[in-house]
This record gives sequence, structure tokens and C-alpha cells, in this order.
Amino acid sequence: MDSLAAAPGTGPATSPLRLLSPARAPRRFEDLPSDRTLVMGILNVTPDSFSDGGRFADTGAAVDAGLKMHYDGADLIDVGGESTRPDSVRISPEEEQARILPVVRALVKAGVLVSVDTMNVSTAEEAIAAGAVLINDVSGVEVDPAMPELVARTGVHYVLMHSRGAVRSSDPHAAYGSVVDDVLSELTQIRNAFYAAGVAPEQIIIDPGLGFSKNGSSNWELLRATERLNALGHRVLIGASRKRFLGSLLARSGQAAPPLERDDATVAVTALAAFSNAWCVRVHNVGPSVDAVKTTAAWKG
Repeated sequence: MDSLAAAPGTGPATSPLRLLSPARAPRRFEDLPSDRTLVMGILNVTPDSFSDGGRFADTGAAVDAGLKMHYDGADLIDVGGESTRPDSVRISPEEEQARILPVVRALVKAGVLVSVDTMNVSTAEEAIAAGAVLINDVSGVEVDPAMPELVARTGVHYVLMHSRGAVRSSDPHAAYGSVVDDVLSELTQIRNAFYAAGVAPEQIIIDPGLGFSKNGSSNWELLRATERLNALGHRVLIGASRKRFLGSLLARSGQAAPPLERDDATVAVTALAAFSNAWCVRVHNVGPSVDAVKTTAAWKG
């Protein structure tokens, strides 16, 4: 692959695979650090992502970007091949796999721990076979009935994210009695279905699904309730990076800040999530969030 000839910021004769230090890079999920919040880098291998406009739709560019995030300190790279931005068009599992599997294989070969962002059981199974250690599923209450069986059979770690209805539309299902109570209740119900299929509690990670079927105030309520999410007994993943509710917070003259101008607010969320004992944050811009979680860990002693 020509794009692997040079990592971003290196000379043309330097191979990123040689720059990697496999002896240092954890190759098992269980080897991830436990003394601080982890940082997951977002790698969208799509032509229509809301945040990066398809910059990494090409396999080579995606691998380079994933390696760059790894060098910047990401603990995991989350590879996704299907956009969930509002009103995006669904693609087939076959197209999704064609986009992501070459990237997954290349990153795994380079010693990167890879997560795959998918709602499709067939894609999840192929990704696990390619070396992915985590499945990040945004389907929420509409999770595929075959997904619990796959997670149980393979022993893979699994992110159970809360959402309602079509994940590409946040408005029709945004009404809650108490958003925190309702999200906790619905996550518990779905989790119990995974238990019934034989999934072990330690395989499950929960994500409150910021921005999915939730309005701005609901997102802030859920962030303030990170410790209550922890009380469910599972690790908690927070994914606030560049989301619309941050753009609304930073609005000027009635215009929401565009995605690329939301990174400072994202880093602030990272620090607060780490202070609230979130297991991991999922971000587009890795380096500043790595610094934030290290700083928070030092502050907490």
C-alpha cells in the first residue's frame, strides 16, 4: 500500500510500521491502562462524515490517519464505515465491510488495538476475524437480535450505546420523563438481553449515546450523571466529540460553531469525564485529549 511508505510528519524513506514499537503497544484489550481514562480515536472511513467530510474514505489515507492517532497516544482506534449523521443514507453490510476491513487488517498488523463501529452482525463477525477487539454498536433499543449471540460466542468486548428509533434522526424520540432515569432503565433492559444470551458482565461497556435521540439539555444531564452510569457496574464510554450540542453551546450570532471549532470544548468534556471516572472518551482529535486525561489523573493522584 503506497500510503504506508511514510507516516504523517515523517520522511519518505521512513516506514510507519518500523516507527511503531510493538513491545510497548498493548496487543490485548486486557493490557490497556487501568490508572486513567482511555482515549479512543475516531476513524471514519466514509465519504459523508459530519465532522471530517470524507477525508479518510481512501484506504491508504485511513490507515495513515489511524497510525497518526496511535502515535499521538490513542489507546484504541474506532473504525467506522457507515455514517450516522442525520439523514445519511444506509449502506449494505457488504459495502461497509469493503470500506473498513482492509483498514482494520492493516492497523491490527501494525499492533494497534482496533474497535469497529457497526450495527451489522455480519460486519462485526468479519471485523472480529480480522482482529478487532471491540464492537461499538450504536443501534440501541433496536439492536439486532443476533448481536448478543455473536458477542457471547466470540467473547469480544461490546459497547452498548443508548439510542431510540432511527439513529440518524435525533428529534422524534427525544422526549423523556427523566432522561437519566429513562436511559439507565433502557440500557439495563438491553443489557439483560445480552446476559440472557450468555454475555459476561465484563464484556459490556455502556455509552449514554450523546446526541442520539436526545436534545441539548438531555446531553448535559447525562454528562452530569456519569457517576450514576458507572453505578450500573460497567465501564462507561463518553462520546461527545464535535457533536451538535457543543456547537450550540459555542454559537455566535445565532450560528452554531462548525464541527472543527468544537475541539476545545471536546477537550473540556474529556477532562470532566475523566474526573467523573469515565472508562474512555471517544474523540476525533486525539493528542489534546490524551494530555487532558493524563493531567486529570495527576490531579486526582
